[in-house]
Amino acid sequence: MLREAHSYLVVDLEATCDDLGAVPRDEREIIEIGAVLVDGRSLRTVAELQMFVRPVLHPRLTPFCTELTTIAQADVDAAPHFPEAAARLAAFGRGALFCSWGNFDRNLFATEAERHRIAPPLGPAHENLKERFAEVQGRRRGLGAASALRTLGLAFAGTHHRGIDDARNIARTLPYLLGRVPRAAGPALHSRA
Repeated sequence: MLREAHSYLVVDLEATCDDLGAVPRDEREIIEIGAVLVDGRSLRTVAELQMFVRPVLHPRLTPFCTELTTIAQADVDAAPHFPEAAARLAAFGRGALFCSWGNFDRNLFATEAERHRIAPPLGPAHENLKERFAEVQGRRRGLGAASALRTLGLAFAGTHHRGIDDARNIARTLPYLLGRVPRAAGPALHSRA
């Protein structure tokens, strides 16, 4: 189960990518940060932060990346570089428990911070909500965020693979992960993947 916190910062990142290998896995860079700040008591969203980030290793987005994320070249060309974006995120999320769906976001923050020789913006404390969801469900493997929402009887809202929309949707799992909704909400909650 997810630990109680004063506030939760649910983050989802989008990164440079390509289906033909033009962007190696270890050279992916953050191009969008979506962050939702959730009050730990009410579990209501109290603030949101969405920003694009300008990549440096592969400054031109691939057609695959643009199609997947709907992020345009003009969006990242006008954006700050990672150190400035990281500072804004750190200030926005100060004191909140950093959460994401899986470890991708935490690991990408660490890689980008090392590449730019700065401290990771959200520190070492992190909750992997995908793992917590699998534990609560009694699953060996985690589900994608959209599948987890369907399991809870919730429809995905917004555009999948957009950081802010993904963060908003992931935040909707918090009541379940904190045990604030009934665990036996129907047969779908007990099915195994």
